[in-house]
Amino acid sequence: MISHIKFVSVPVRDQNRALEFYTEKLGFTIITDQPFDGKQRWIELRIPKAETRVVLFTPEGQEDRVGTFSPIVFACTDVAKTYEELKAKGVTFDGPPEQQPWGTFAKFRDSEENQFVLSTSK
Repeated sequence: MISHIKFVSVPVRDQNRALEFYTEKLGFTIITDQPFDGKQRWIELRIPKAETRVVLFTPEGQEDRVGTFSPIVFACTDVAKTYEELKAKGVTFDGPPEQQPWGTFAKFRDSEENQFVLSTSK
């Protein structure tokens, strides 16, 4: 049976710029950074204390996905605090955190203009 999600892929135009964003601003660590084909590298990152990994890679023919809304939601225990910390590092948010009956969230963009949701972990 399926036990977990191994990785999710984030489409990027510039792997170097994206790698810098995800490691320097979001604090992810590099698990793998190796050649894939003549055009891209396979860059696999780990979120601290998480099992699911993030891959900075755009499958051929999927380039139009770069810079769109992503179904990936990143979780944290305190959205307001994380919002302030990431904003201070230069992460672009679409607005301040919003409180909803199901929890608090904020939308942010990576270096490639992909849009993600930052949400409470429960």
